[in-house]
Amino acid sequence: MKTKLFTQLLITLFTTGCQLDIYQSDIIPPSQPRGLYTVTGDNFIEIFWISNPEHDIAGYRVYVGSTYSGQISLIGETRIAAFIDHEAQNGHTYYYAITAYDKNGNESDLSKDVVYDTPRPEGYDVKLMNFRVYPSLAGYDFSTYSIGDYDDNYTDIFFEYYDGIYYLNVWEDTDVQDMGYTNSLYEISTAPTRGWSPTKDAQLIVGHIYIVRTWDNHYAKVRVESLSSSRVTFDWAYQLQSGNPRLKHIELLGRSPLKPGAGFIQRNGEDSKL
Repeated sequence: MKTKLFTQLLITLFTTGCQLDIYQSDIIPPSQPRGLYTVTGDNFIEIFWISNPEHDIAGYRVYVGSTYSGQISLIGETRIAAFIDHEAQNGHTYYYAITAYDKNGNESDLSKDVVYDTPRPEGYDVKLMNFRVYPSLAGYDFSTYSIGDYDDNYTDIFFEYYDGIYYLNVWEDTDVQDMGYTNSLYEISTAPTRGWSPTKDAQLIVGHIYIVRTWDNHYAKVRVESLSSSRVTFDWAYQLQSGNPRLKHIELLGRSPLKPGAGFIQRNGEDSKL
């Protein structure tokens, strides 16, 4: 009998030990997210990355800072490899890094890469008239998003139809360049540094994007949607930061120096602590 009881005790201990090994708590964090990139919007920024390979991923946390190596704040969580920062404001630059966390609450280190972006305003279906017929409705000022006189001091571009050809004209203190055909306004991400038209005009073609460097060193892009002898219809985007050529998305900066818990960042008028 004693032998039988001792054998049963060994079996129980062995079985219990196996169960402890099998159900031991997971303390290993997921790998760092990678492949970050952003898409610039009008008062918002979209952040994308590659989904983590671990089978027990529960979600991702998004951190933002106002400098490359400064303080950061947790601004949201998502279950998919994408996030929209609706609190981003036009003309301000934001730096993003991502962590992944699993079903047991283990959180990865910040993504090795950090991306930054600057949202900017955009507009659609703007109509300018031929300045030779309607001069007061032929010019456009990107800084005020307004149509006005073609020869106003603040006019950045104006439309002309002459001898069967459509033109986008600029003044002597402004530059313009035809970037060719695109499928949408978003395909041109950064303004060029050279190649500007020496004649201060560009022939307009439906579907083409034109980059403008304004008199006060701001960049804009225009995509032509329709043309007639009396008018041009276009979509546009305009970078509020002087000298900033980025009009869509920003490339990654490399290994992230940001650290969760580094301090405070001002967001929406309040201090937020990690």
